[in-house]
Amino acid sequence: MTISIKLYFSFCFTTILMSCQGQNIYTKNKTMSTTKNNNPIYSTTDTNKVVMKEEEWKEILTPEQYYIARQKGTERPGSSKFENFKEQGTYYCAACGNPLFVSDTKFESGCGWPSFFAPFQKSTLIYTPDFSHGMNRTEVQCARCKAHVGHVFEDGPKPTGLRYCINGAILNFEKKPEEKK
Repeated sequence: MTISIKLYFSFCFTTILMSCQGQNIYTKNKTMSTTKNNNPIYSTTDTNKVVMKEEEWKEILTPEQYYIARQKGTERPGSSKFENFKEQGTYYCAACGNPLFVSDTKFESGCGWPSFFAPFQKSTLIYTPDFSHGMNRTEVQCARCKAHVGHVFEDGPKPTGLRYCINGAILNFEKKPEEKK
């Protein structure tokens, strides 16, 4: 093996290790909704696209949400308040309120992040090739505000065969209203 190939593999391995260990420099937020009250564009019904300057995003998102949504970061595996969450309802983009997933499509994947096998609607997400960290993945972003929310993989359960691996810190949850008897 030549020195340049050894250096290349060493660089890739070091980069992956560093990204896994230092991804989340912020503490876990325990509240279910962090941006609704101070976010002027947050709406669970508005479908208009959101275009804002990065300085404006910094003002309305928590540091962890900004890191994930705007800088394409990730939270530590196992740190999401939604990973083992069992309530019935809808998961919204914490940055803008766009509905992203429903609890009926959530499943236990064991990957360390909340996982879903289908989005709220296919049009609520943007799918982008992601070759960062030496991997070939598909990034998913909120279609309304372009917040990075996670990745989708083709190793999920039926009926779709997809696994949406989502950062819980960029999700808000609204419990499904109880049905009258």
